[in-house]
Amino acid sequence: MMHQDLATALRLQSMDLRIADLRREIAALPKQIAEIEKALDSHLKKLDLDKAALAANVRERKKLDGDIQAQQQKISKLRDQMLQAKTNDQYRAFQHEIEFCEQSIRKAEDQTLDLMGEAESLEKNVKAAESALAQEKGVVEAEKARAKTRTAEDQAELKKVEGERSAAAAGIPVALLAVYDRLRTRYYRDGDVIAEAKDGMCQACMMAMRPQFFQDVKRGEQVMFCENCRRILYFEEPPIDVAP
Repeated sequence: MMHQDLATALRLQSMDLRIADLRREIAALPKQIAEIEKALDSHLKKLDLDKAALAANVRERKKLDGDIQAQQQKISKLRDQMLQAKTNDQYRAFQHEIEFCEQSIRKAEDQTLDLMGEAESLEKNVKAAESALAQEKGVVEAEKARAKTRTAEDQAELKKVEGERSAAAAGIPVALLAVYDRLRTRYYRDGDVIAEAKDGMCQACMMAMRPQFFQDVKRGEQVMFCENCRRILYFEEPPIDVAP
């Protein structure tokens, strides 16, 4: 039979395990939100990079447009000066310089076309990223709201279970409670410190017991401790099958 104080101790252990679970969940929820926000932040940075690349593309095209206009103005002046050339050498020099300017214009125009192609791709990326980001922000806000609600629920349940735990602890002999608490804090933090004795073995460490020791545990006349893992032991009579 089970020692009279062990049934209360088992209830206490069940509450302690639930308290540990609740505390872990309460501590984990902010970390989960931080991970979600971290992923969102990486997408924001990617969007910022795409926008920066698009802005740089626009600036470069404007610069090339300015270069083309400057070369065109230079060609216009060179042609005016070429009309005033007095020798063939001067004429050819102006003509050569005009050709160089025209080559520069063609090169700038080719670069502008390439940049326009890149800009089209960048604009698509930015629009797609903005759309995805808007949806993701909605998901993140929903997850944050869910986490806040879950945290509030866990904290309310934690307060309730801690109250029940205090009431249960008051019903356990001081010496047994001290041993129980010492086992939890020193050896099995947030784990089982009460184990079932069954088939001659401790069901926690699975070590065999001495036959006489197992019989003493079964009698339940005093609180017994596993000789291997130090856990508090209890014995529960197996259910009896009743023939119909």
